[in-house]
Amino acid sequence: MKKIFNFISAVVRFTLFFMWTIPFFIVALFVPRGTAFGTKFLRFFMQGEMFIAGVRVRVHGKLSDARPLLIVGNHISIFEFATFPVAFGNSFFAKKEMESFPLVGWLSAKFGVTYIDRRPSQAIAALATVRNKMARATWPMVLFPEGTTTNGAYVREFKSTLFNFLETENGIEGATIQPVVQFYRRRDGTKISDVDMAEHYAYFNNRDQTFGPHASVERSWVAQLFHVFAMGGMTVEIHVLPPPPLAGIKDRKELAVYLHKIVSDKYMEFK
Repeated sequence: MKKIFNFISAVVRFTLFFMWTIPFFIVALFVPRGTAFGTKFLRFFMQGEMFIAGVRVRVHGKLSDARPLLIVGNHISIFEFATFPVAFGNSFFAKKEMESFPLVGWLSAKFGVTYIDRRPSQAIAALATVRNKMARATWPMVLFPEGTTTNGAYVREFKSTLFNFLETENGIEGATIQPVVQFYRRRDGTKISDVDMAEHYAYFNNRDQTFGPHASVERSWVAQLFHVFAMGGMTVEIHVLPPPPLAGIKDRKELAVYLHKIVSDKYMEFK
């Protein structure tokens, strides 16, 4: 009986979830790409989506008022593209492949998401795009330096190439960096085991994982949304850590290792 109820509830939530995108789509037709209004409306829209989905977002700590501000965090699933705007009113740097997601890619770009082409042949153009975005953004920008999602059992090494735009002859410059650590709990706040995280809540490719359990079923992003709805939603806890001192960090590789240790150590402590 409980499974039937959960399935019916998921169908209702799933329907409402996509119905809520209709006004978002209409507004997107008239909003200039990448504006402050767009990021504010994205936050409002995602608050509605997470309410429908049964996803609670709890933030511990406060963001720096410095701008430009780059938020760096761990990446577990597609839900980060909703929960982080709800928490911070930010936009994102995301991998180019996401731009091809039906509807989501176009809508996200309209509301401030900047897609980065990570192919070596596009490195110069990608670097210029990111630097231009950071120079103009009056809202926080989020980067997931792992480059992909994980099964939630660990934090992957950070890709140093994603920090190219901060590397100068004088060391690391161009933005205040604020690390955040996010982890998932069940809707009632209880912990989720690594096995259950991989099986039900995280969104990832088994072949990309270097540690921890695999999922018995690899779902599409749409199927993963529905599955979390059927699980009754979840609680996302986000801990904001102080901006670390960057003096003495020579290059992007050292920065990636430095930030990874901060985020990874806290994640393993909290999860």
